[in-house]
Amino acid sequence: MPAILSQHPFLRATVTNFFFFLSLNVFVLLPLYIQRLGGTEVDIGVVMGWYSAVGIVCQPLVGPWVDALGRRPFLLLGVGLLLVSTLLVTMTSSIAGLVLVRVLQGIAFSVFFVANFSHVIDLVPPAKRGWALGIYGVSGLMSTAIAPLIGEGVIRRFGFRPLFFTSAVVAAVAAALAWGTRELRREPGQPVRGAEWVRASIDEVMHRHMAVTIFFGLGTGVIFAFLPTFAESLGVHTLALFYTGYAGAAMAVRIFGGRLIDTQGRHAVIVPSMFVQAAATALLASVGLHALGPGAAPLPVLPLLVVAGVMAGGSHGSSIPGWPRSSPTRRQRPGAAPWSACSALCSWSATRAARSSSAS
Repeated sequence: MPAILSQHPFLRATVTNFFFFLSLNVFVLLPLYIQRLGGTEVDIGVVMGWYSAVGIVCQPLVGPWVDALGRRPFLLLGVGLLLVSTLLVTMTSSIAGLVLVRVLQGIAFSVFFVANFSHVIDLVPPAKRGWALGIYGVSGLMSTAIAPLIGEGVIRRFGFRPLFFTSAVVAAVAAALAWGTRELRREPGQPVRGAEWVRASIDEVMHRHMAVTIFFGLGTGVIFAFLPTFAESLGVHTLALFYTGYAGAAMAVRIFGGRLIDTQGRHAVIVPSMFVQAAATALLASVGLHALGPGAAPLPVLPLLVVAGVMAGGSHGSSIPGWPRSSPTRRQRPGAAPWSACSALCSWSATRAARSSSAS
């Protein structure tokens, strides 16, 4: 067994990450619930877009507080807010109520992601960081594969409300694991100085790797917001296979090729990955355009969706561990939060653009 996998704190962080995102990723099917309630594509864009919009605001602000107060309080805050949101969604059927649910989930994701990512960085030596972060990321990808499969099964047999209660139970498991987290001793964090943090974050965003994040997020933002209703419009009712292909490819790339970033460098991995991501998005667009054509011959839509998922997932798995330029440190803390917030920004922008297009 690799040494990093024998470390109990790393395993706890990875398992906590799995259960947190297993609960959260159930909500990739939320567009179907909105549609069931009579919502339009505009409503779907509004609800799903708020999740990313909140992340844009929260993530750059969370980092210095995670340094100043520690990782564990924010882990607990994140899983607590997620648990509240999963219970709240069972009590509302209005668009405004669902917006509130996604706002809470956006905050939950922001504080949990920055805190747990920073905790894992604390645990892993720099020489093994690329591979270890890839393995850590596999836990989230496993949840991406499993959650839609469970979700579709529960929806077909019992409906959406039992699905949301199931998500709440899983969030409670994540909360129990987060409660047992113990941090390593480290240097005290710098005092929180807003102006200094904003300047450092802006400096980080100006680098080229953030532009890569923007273009990646523009593609994935639209895919994940509108794929459920897009697939249903094409007569596909087993969308979980797309997410399974996506997550399976990403996990395979990280497990068997996770050391490539450490040995070959970021450029050699990220650039080809971006071309694969573009091809996956183009494949989905081509399927949709073909379906709109008059008298178009039928296509094997489900296999093509799975192929697109495998391509997009492979791109995700190989490129994302290389995006943060370096580990967050006492002097250079912006790394994780602006990178993730930048991804949230482009996801929200893409969702907003697609929403405007559907409205017109």
